[in-house]
Amino acid sequence: MAETIDAITLDWWDEHGVQRVRQLRKEVLSRGAWTTIVFAFQELARDGETWGPVKFRLARYQKRGGRFLPQSKFTFSSSKQARQVIVALGQWLEEFDGEE
Repeated sequence: MAETIDAITLDWWDEHGVQRVRQLRKEVLSRGAWTTIVFAFQELARDGETWGPVKFRLARYQKRGGRFLPQSKFTFSSSKQARQVIVALGQWLEEFDGEE
C-alpha cells in the first residue's frame, strides 16, 4: 500500500519478477483522505510476451493508518466502452449544466 498519492501505481510484478501490469498514464482527479485516480494501463497477455489492449480504470482510495488503501474500482475493458461513457457524460453535462 502507498503512503502518498504520488506513490499509488498499477504497476505489478508477480512472484517470479515478471511485470504483469504496466501503468501508462495516471491522472489524480481528487486529493485528500478520499482520493480518486484514473489510470491507463496494459496487462501482459497469456503468451507472456505481448501486452494486451489499453484499458482504463477509475479507482478510489482511502487514507487509513498512514496508507492509501483501495476502496473501489471500475475498469473500462475497451476504448469503445470508455468512449461511450465520455459521450454519455458529455450529453448529461450539457443537459444539466448549471443545475447544482
